[in-house]
Amino acid sequence: MRIPLIPLVSGVLASLLFAAPATAGVLERSGPAPTGKSVQTGNPIYKSGKFEIKACEEQPIRPDDLDAARVYLEFVVDCLNTSWRDQMAKARLPFSKPRFATTSRTGVPTGCGKFPKGAQAVYCPLNKKITFLLDPGILSQATELFLFEVIAHEYGHHVQQLSGIMGAFNGRKYGNQKVYLAEVRKIELQAECLSGAFIGSVWRSLNRVESDFTYVVEAAYDTASHGSSKNIAHWLRRGFNAESPSACNTFTAPASKVA
Repeated sequence: MRIPLIPLVSGVLASLLFAAPATAGVLERSGPAPTGKSVQTGNPIYKSGKFEIKACEEQPIRPDDLDAARVYLEFVVDCLNTSWRDQMAKARLPFSKPRFATTSRTGVPTGCGKFPKGAQAVYCPLNKKITFLLDPGILSQATELFLFEVIAHEYGHHVQQLSGIMGAFNGRKYGNQKVYLAEVRKIELQAECLSGAFIGSVWRSLNRVESDFTYVVEAAYDTASHGSSKNIAHWLRRGFNAESPSACNTFTAPASKVA
């Protein structure tokens, strides 16, 4: 019997994006990512087609096993590296692997400050590093798809960084919190869609049942920074069904779909 954990759910779909102030140094360290007015609305990643790699082998895992969860995530990151390397090549975009680390507590350094309370995983664009919190909540449901989805979401932020989408977001000034949050939601909902696209592309190799994916989708809940549960579910399913970043242009979507 599945028993959704509220703290777990808030962490899964509230993986914090560190919107660091834009500086020349940050963009230089990001590599030769595209720039310009259309970097978000017309990014080459949208025309890269479907993922061609269709397999990702999940490692054995059981609830409440920290070491097994760490190994599990490392193998999923390897799958993500392989799939996204080919996808970025098709889009003629630069590629580099993200740094990756796990932690069992909040407050550890991430490169963009300390790991915050209330987040399950974070991506820092300054050092291109994903830090994943393996706490009792997510470890108790380790056999569910949460680990897989969260790491794929954070990798989506890495793709945004490599493709220039994140740099464009960080490079703007926002007049007020409302305007800022509206743009944050586009970033976060796109990461959900990119996560779904990867999951959909390897789904048949995972030997899972449809309810495993549905369980994660239905765990979404409303937040100001990530959007409504309805829209989170929409973009996650949209990516999953398309198996392609082409479905993930949140920057040209109607306002109702990124609220």
